[in-house]
Amino acid sequence: MTYRVERVTDDDAFASLGDDWTRLYRRCRQATPFQSHAWLSSWWHTYGRPGDLRLLLVREGGRLVAAAPLMRVRRPWPALVTLGGAISDYGDVLLDDTCGQGAVDALTAALAGAARTALVDLREVRPGAAAERLLARWPGPRQRLDDSLCLELPAVPMGELVARLPSAKAQQRVRAKLRRLDRLGVQRHMVPPDGVDAALARLLELHRLQWAGRRVTPEHLRPRFRAHLVGAVGPMVRAGDAVVTEFRLDGEVVAVDVTLMSPRVAGGYLYGAHPRLRELRADVAVMLLDACTTHTKDGAHATLSLLRGDEPYKHHWRPEPVRNGRLLLARRRTAPLLAAAVGDAAARRRGRELRRRGPDAGGGP
Repeated sequence: MTYRVERVTDDDAFASLGDDWTRLYRRCRQATPFQSHAWLSSWWHTYGRPGDLRLLLVREGGRLVAAAPLMRVRRPWPALVTLGGAISDYGDVLLDDTCGQGAVDALTAALAGAARTALVDLREVRPGAAAERLLARWPGPRQRLDDSLCLELPAVPMGELVARLPSAKAQQRVRAKLRRLDRLGVQRHMVPPDGVDAALARLLELHRLQWAGRRVTPEHLRPRFRAHLVGAVGPMVRAGDAVVTEFRLDGEVVAVDVTLMSPRVAGGYLYGAHPRLRELRADVAVMLLDACTTHTKDGAHATLSLLRGDEPYKHHWRPEPVRNGRLLLARRRTAPLLAAAVGDAAARRRGRELRRRGPDAGGGP
């Protein structure tokens, strides 16, 4: 096979790749929704810096068979990082499942060429992701570190998730919560594509109300996050890669949820819920999970991910803990950058451990 490598640095060229990118995305079984063109292009339009885009593409004839969605950063050291940033739960490259090792080698070689003066730093790589095939073929210094923890459930109907609970008493409690939602009259409504933008505005307002006076992710309240969400989710709903659900009580929208979907992974990304639900003793987590399982019960999705975070309420469902990876790839001349990244990660991990253990954890006399 003859493979041709392209490097794209122009924003308009990225936008024009939509159809090719989507076809490749559909042929990459390990891809998550965070590798879709709608998600990445919206993120770049909202968060990217002009001149720093670095897309590496591999074509066989005219067909796109591999892609690495990257950008250049300069701090704390020169690096190539995946698009999507901190608001994306998974990062990866795309590799066509119908192509052999040649496409992997071509993308690896393209990445090695781009890494002459910068560290390649791939964050939040899910186990089994396409990027791990690059790690296996990488010709220079390389390192895999732990990244965020995700909690995962099988993508099965709600009744089967309830049956997984550790005791009959726990199962009875969840069934009682589901019955209470029915008695309250909470109704679900899947939002059509032409209503997504308005529903997202309601979601973010409800999210603000829900977290008022409590610690919230600041980014979720910023205009640029709203712009990204609107730019990404509408096209994803039209393509079948996302579902927006409104929950109504007495005709009023009291909650809105965004669930992102791909063949391998589906998961609730963000929701907003009115404090009224808490006052009515409605279990919002049960309500959202029940809705999410209706989108995955057809067996088309392998995993229902609770995404990043180790919150106690998630553990009620006996999920499997799955650790994302951070893949660091260097050339010989950039090996000191890899060593710096490994050292920095170790220092940060040590700092988190000390904070968890309290002010006396430093030891000493």
